[in-house]
Order: sequence, then C-alpha cells, then structure tokens
Amino acid sequence: MTFAIAFGSIFGSRFADKVGIIGIFNWVNFMYAIGALVCVFSNGYLMLLIGVVIAGVASGTDLPVSLAVISRDAPDQETASQMVASTQIFWQAGQFVSTGAAFIVSTMAVTGGRMAFGLFVVISAVIWLWRTFSGGMRKLHAAAAERIAQERTNHTVANNGKKISVSDVLFHSPKKKMYMRFFIAILIYYVFWNFISNTWGQFTTFVLVKAGASQTLSTGIGLGLHIAALFILGLYVTIAGSAKRNTWFTIGVLFAIVAMGGLAIFGSDAVGLIVAFMLIWGVGSMLSGEAIYKVWTQESFPEDVRASIQGFINGFSRFLCGLFAMVTPMLVLPGTIKTTMWAFVGVVVIFGIAGFSMISAEKKYHMLDKDGENSQSNHTPTNDSTDASGVAHS
Repeated sequence: MTFAIAFGSIFGSRFADKVGIIGIFNWVNFMYAIGALVCVFSNGYLMLLIGVVIAGVASGTDLPVSLAVISRDAPDQETASQMVASTQIFWQAGQFVSTGAAFIVSTMAVTGGRMAFGLFVVISAVIWLWRTFSGGMRKLHAAAAERIAQERTNHTVANNGKKISVSDVLFHSPKKKMYMRFFIAILIYYVFWNFISNTWGQFTTFVLVKAGASQTLSTGIGLGLHIAALFILGLYVTIAGSAKRNTWFTIGVLFAIVAMGGLAIFGSDAVGLIVAFMLIWGVGSMLSGEAIYKVWTQESFPEDVRASIQGFINGFSRFLCGLFAMVTPMLVLPGTIKTTMWAFVGVVVIFGIAGFSMISAEKKYHMLDKDGENSQSNHTPTNDSTDASGVAHS
C-alpha cells in the first residue's frame, strides 16, 4: 500500500498536471472505489494485492491534486492557506473513521475487513459523484480559471503559450534560487517528519499490544488520540495563513522532542506512559506536521506545478517510509524501542532545522506580507529572463 501511494503521488500528480488537474480531481475517487471493491470481494492474496495497489495509486494521486485544486480555487492566498490547513482536519477525520471501522470489526476477522473496505467503497463513490456532477464545484473551477487567466494577463507573464514544468521552475526560472531553497527545505523537513509519523501511524497498535494491551484496547486508544488531534487542528486552522504559525511550529517541535525523549527514557513497556507520550507527540505533530507542510507547498510554488512538486515530495517520502517500515517492527519491540526513540529525537532535530530554514526563507522572500510578495507563488515563471520583472515585481 505504501509503495502504491508513493507511485501515485509521484507519477499520478505529474500526469494530472499534464492532462488537467480538474479531470483527475473529479475521477480519481472512482478509481479508488474500484480498488476498494476488489478488496471487498478478494478471495486470495493476489486479488487483495491488486485491489490494494489500485486503491493506493488513487489515494497517492488524490492528495497533491486535491490540495492544488483547493489552492487554485481559493480567492486569495490567506484563504488558500486556511483551506489547505483545514484539509488536515478532514484527513484526521478520515483516520478516525478508518480506525473506528477497524475498532468495530476488530473481533470479526476477514468479514470485518470486508465490511471496512465496503465502507470505503461507499464513501469514495459519494465523493466521486459530488466532485464530478456538482454544479457548485463547476462554478468554483470556472471562476478560478477566469481569475488565473486575468492575473496572468495583468502581470504580463508569458511562456510562449506552453505550460511550465517542474524543471522550468527549479532550474530555469529567474527565481530558481528561491524555489530551490523552498524545495530542499520542504523535502528534508517532510521526509524526516514522516519517518516518525508513519512509524506511529502504522505501528502504534503493534507497540501497545507488545506492551500488554489487547487488540481492541489498542485500537480504542488510537481512536482517542485521533479525537484529540481533531481539536488541536481546529485551533491550528485559524492561524495557518499568518506568521503566528511559526511560533506554533516551534512549540510543536519542542513537544515532539519531549515525546520521543520521554519514550526513550520512560515509556517503552508501560501502556499508560506510551499513551501519554503519544498524546504529546500528537500535539507536536499537529502544530509542526502535515498541515504546515501542505500550506508551505501550496504557498511556495506556481499553480501549474504545485501538484507535481507536492506529488514528488509525497511519493519520495512514502517510498523511503515503505523501506523503513520493513524493519520497523524489529525497532519498536520492548527490547529495542528505547534506542529507536533516541534516534527519533535526532530525527525531530533534523526536521525542526529544515522547518526553521523554511521559515527563514519565508521571511527573506516576504511570503507572509499581505501587501508584499506572498502572492508570488500564483504567478507563472518564465524561461525568458527578460520577463523576470513581471514575476519579481508583481
């Protein structure tokens, strides 16, 4: 599943940028529904694998494409930042639903798994119908297309009628140094943050069971942690488009260090302590994690390549996490988890430094100035250096 999501993030998002993100946005959940339906009726490993791969590729494609569409359709950058950050609430709600479904059917063996995937079929089908046939959605997309066309005309940004590519932005744009700094900072930040997030997302129940909790209790604890995260994210959305988020990012990094350090010292085999430090990690992760990553990516790059860049970062990170997940069970056993958590303290320090580098770049390039250059990411860079002033002095 992890590798399928990585593939979809890297190649699906690039395909969407080439053929049009709105069409992919509308139909990708239909593909997910097919994959989930195959899982429901699977009668063996191969059929289940096929279903998981289809659903994973669709899921990996959907995230960067959806965020690019949200950012594109928003009327201004501050609203876009708040909307992109708010998607993390629904992401967390989705985890809550999936964990809740697993909790309800945790004693039902294979039948329970089929029921959970059946729920995913229904949800994805409803989303597909809504995105594809909603008149309101069509109006939003049309208004955004008109606004983007007008902005490009007003700012006299031209690229010989051709869509720009990621390589144009990172290597040939007049602002290539700025874009490359953003890209490297965000990439390092997200890869290292995701090492910890993916570990606990996949193996929290495993760790709790090894510490003595039952499967049902472990899943129930996971539900409680998701509920707490929803409240924290609700607060975060209100400051996602402002400079206040940088202060909260610092607090989040400190919470993450306390959580990993606490697990390294105290919480390797006691269920109560593991839960306590997981709650602290949850707070830190919400303030310095996926939500700010999404906002940074959507604010920092031109609309034409946002899906591709975020898709690459998502996919590259997922691929590395998939490799790491192959050995993770051995690293979070009661006898090894303390050493692993000390290593995770170092991982937090690395993603924190990368995040602070991104914050520094935001300040340097006035990304959060309401009347300054924070709208620059909506403009399309050009390969012709004579047009640079049209981008840099919008």
